[in-house]
Amino acid sequence: MFTGLVETAAKVASLEARGEASRLCLEACLQIAPLSVGESLACNGVCLTVSALTDDRICFDVLEQTLSVTNLGTLRPGDFVNLERSLQANGRFGGHFVTGHVDGVAQILTWEKRGADWLLEVELAHQYRALVVPKGCIAIDGISLTIADVLPERMRFWIIPHTRAVTNLIQRQVGDLVNVEFDLLGKYVAAQVAGRAQSSVWSGVSGEQS
Repeated sequence: MFTGLVETAAKVASLEARGEASRLCLEACLQIAPLSVGESLACNGVCLTVSALTDDRICFDVLEQTLSVTNLGTLRPGDFVNLERSLQANGRFGGHFVTGHVDGVAQILTWEKRGADWLLEVELAHQYRALVVPKGCIAIDGISLTIADVLPERMRFWIIPHTRAVTNLIQRQVGDLVNVEFDLLGKYVAAQVAGRAQSSVWSGVSGEQS
């Protein structure tokens, strides 16, 4: 479990195919030291397991399925990756519940400076519309963000300079794909509503047949 409060952004050292998986290596960074093999780490919001450590590298084995449904497969050496260690039981909860199980990718539609802050707009697919509300929470590349506005086909966020400076947003451009994880509580509510609706349908069918 994570909170979406990114600790640092690390540079990609390499991404190499290895059979049915790939080895992703990042440049080691002091902000998240010490680490140990087997520890969970959110990379651009994707929960990965540390598989190898050296003095200057943090490495993960990433399945092809993960690469295909996230933006990790598009990474190139020099790209920045947002990192967050898993939440400790006695830690502060400053963001929102983030599982590290990305729902999919979405394209950046707007990314521009507006006054002292930055305006970010990300596409919103129709099937996910019920999972977002204004002032709600969402994880974009593992960053816990508050949704400022929900438009028909996009979500709007206001980004403060600090968030841009310490995350991979500093590299982002219009057209880039970001990992999106919708709010876990919203998913449960949507599932319950859908379940009740389905139960009502079956009750009606049963009643007609009896």
